Amino acid sequence: MNTQKLTTPCLPRLFYAGILWLVFAIALTISPVQADTIPKLDNPITTAYLKEHLQKSKPRLVLNKDKEQLLRKRLKSDPVVQQVYQAIKRDAAAIRNEPLLEYKKIGRRLLSVSREMLRRMNMLGMVYRIEKDPATLKRINEEVLAVCRFSDWNPSHYLDIGEMAMAVAIALDWTAGDLPKATIEEAEQALIEKGIQPSWPSDQKNAWWTYGNNNWNQVCNGGMVAAAIVVAERDPQLAAKTIHRALDGLPHALHEYMPNGVYPEGSTYWDYGTGFSVVTIAMLESAFGTDFGYGDFPGFQESAVFRLLANAPSGMYYNFADCGDRRGKEGDVVLAWFAARTGNEAFFEKDRFLQSAEVGKLSRLTGVGLVWIAQFEPKKQGDIPHAWKGGGANPIVIFTGDNQDPHGYYFGGKGGRGTVNHGNMDAGSFVFELNGVRWVIDPGNQDYEDLEKTGFDLWGKCQNCERWTLLTKNNFGHSTLTVNGQLHRVDGMAEIVAFNKGPKPSATIDLTAAFGGLLQSAKRQFIKDSPTSLTIVDDVVPTDSTHEVVWQLMTTADVDLQKGGVLLKKDGKTLKVQNVSHPNILFSVVSLDPTPLELDRHIDGLKRIELRIPKWTMQSKKQQIKVRLSGE
Repeated sequence: MNTQKLTTPCLPRLFYAGILWLVFAIALTISPVQADTIPKLDNPITTAYLKEHLQKSKPRLVLNKDKEQLLRKRLKSDPVVQQVYQAIKRDAAAIRNEPLLEYKKIGRRLLSVSREMLRRMNMLGMVYRIEKDPATLKRINEEVLAVCRFSDWNPSHYLDIGEMAMAVAIALDWTAGDLPKATIEEAEQALIEKGIQPSWPSDQKNAWWTYGNNNWNQVCNGGMVAAAIVVAERDPQLAAKTIHRALDGLPHALHEYMPNGVYPEGSTYWDYGTGFSVVTIAMLESAFGTDFGYGDFPGFQESAVFRLLANAPSGMYYNFADCGDRRGKEGDVVLAWFAARTGNEAFFEKDRFLQSAEVGKLSRLTGVGLVWIAQFEPKKQGDIPHAWKGGGANPIVIFTGDNQDPHGYYFGGKGGRGTVNHGNMDAGSFVFELNGVRWVIDPGNQDYEDLEKTGFDLWGKCQNCERWTLLTKNNFGHSTLTVNGQLHRVDGMAEIVAFNKGPKPSATIDLTAAFGGLLQSAKRQFIKDSPTSLTIVDDVVPTDSTHEVVWQLMTTADVDLQKGGVLLKKDGKTLKVQNVSHPNILFSVVSLDPTPLELDRHIDGLKRIELRIPKWTMQSKKQQIKVRLSGE
């Protein structure tokens, strides 16, 4: 195997670590979408409306009298509800043996503490709600007092407050006045002083995330809605204006799901942002009797299909953007909300829920998720497409095998641009699975804190920002085209311009803008031409500035160079990569283990297969590059 070491020049560090977050925060508030294009929903929240319509009895966060009655009924008869509740009881029992939480930041984040508090209140709160166990109430009391006595909830990183506020709010609401009065007083004051008030800057301007277009909007506004509902009797004016702001702000994040449900930040962040959105919707319904239309926001319901299709047969995600590699064993409680809402069996992971006793720690929203699991009534069989595309800020296309597919066929390809939230220079990239093997990989995400603590500018979005030196972020680490060894244009939007979902589904992505004039045009077509193959056709038109076009494929498989292509080998399986258009030009293999930069994510056996096509070999104005992947 011919291997060579890639050397990627380090771009200059443009920002000091101390101002990185400010730059990121400002960048995230700048949405390419004009505010007047975002659908406006009903927002009647005033102090008077709050006093008249807010449910008086507790609980009223996700649970209310009717929903709790249904949950208790299902606990007597539904094996899925019973199994998940037993897993919650298991986790609650384990929590009582753990030390109370302490104020410990990791870098600039208190987020791990906030998330653990939310998990604990989901488990302990649900067990207390069902069983009214004094020992559980005592532990909830201790947990609430511990975090309410923190000096702050870390307002410089407001996600931490969003999750902590929701945790404390659930604790107060689900115990419904059973905590000591002194604890309730202290916790409500903490929700106001450490939670809501920091979201109202002294200059009366809105915090940047309130109208942002990413998961911060969903998490922070959700936490503020929870806190506001809990303190509504104590400070109705503050509660009303906070909920009103949230209802105005949330559409800016929900707009990102339009038109087809693709969450541009990837599947991991779908779970995060969407999870807090559905909790917020459920809280509005339980507290006011309406979600004010947010649950039916255009594109939002369709995002359940996106989430389901992002789960590949191997157990990995289609892990574009800053997405994790692989899902856990637990049932998807966020999808359970969509199942309860629609009655679609495809969104209800019954088998995984029945295995919940066998998994480790449950997700921190499992308590509220149990409410949705209990609400599910099957109304239609799941009919998920086997060829699907979604548009928006980070458009993708997915092909799968049919329901009886013995090969586990899975393809995901994408357009988009680097400036999307959590985005990469990965337009035109794809992943491919067959026979249980992920042959073509996305390098995925890497730990933020490990990078940030070195002073690395992870969040800059300019063309030469340091983010793009990383293989996980730049086009050199993705299965796409590279021209003249240059980075893609960070703001060059690649759109899906054709899609066919017939017997041999195909999709075409216009990559021209990603190359910023280095090519006159570039279009990439993906074709599922058989149940075990994928053909990639690139039609490019060079310019006088074009020197070389490189076709790239990222893999962790073993590589055998052969005449006319390569043979990939992994786990006793093989995949043929055939150089259809340029059989006289040999593939080369670049080893990326070890990585080009010390800060790059290490992936065992990572390689980049390259087909380098110099300009002088292009005999016509339009050049076609055609490669076919075929398995057994």
